[in-house]
Amino acid sequence: MEVLIIDGQGGQLGAQLVKEIMAGFADVQITAVGTNATATATMLKAGAKQAATGENPVLVACRSADVIIGPIGIVIADSMYGEITPKMAVAVGQADATRILIPMNRCENVVAGMEDITMTAMVEDVLKKLDKIRKK
Repeated sequence: MEVLIIDGQGGQLGAQLVKEIMAGFADVQITAVGTNATATATMLKAGAKQAATGENPVLVACRSADVIIGPIGIVIADSMYGEITPKMAVAVGQADATRILIPMNRCENVVAGMEDITMTAMVEDVLKKLDKIRKK
């Protein structure tokens, strides 16, 4: 199973996802794409073996991913302080992949009904959902 993790800003969410998925899913191949060099470097430090930065890597990686994981902003053009381009949002939205979107109430995108939970709790939920997808 090919999992694409997309993150921006400082890449802390992506790094936590890389660590946890690598620790719990030996049969998963992770590609980490940062919307900026800092996010990519942070995910590489976390252990990602394949990583790239920017718009074109997102477009290319979306073509082969089975699962795409990232903050909800990856499907909203110009979100994450402009780091998500319209092409990136379309590529994620149109990908023939299951998307696990993490509801981050930041950057003027607020998700109604979302409880105020920690990033760790959100990552734990991602792992549960990824496990269900993997077992299908």
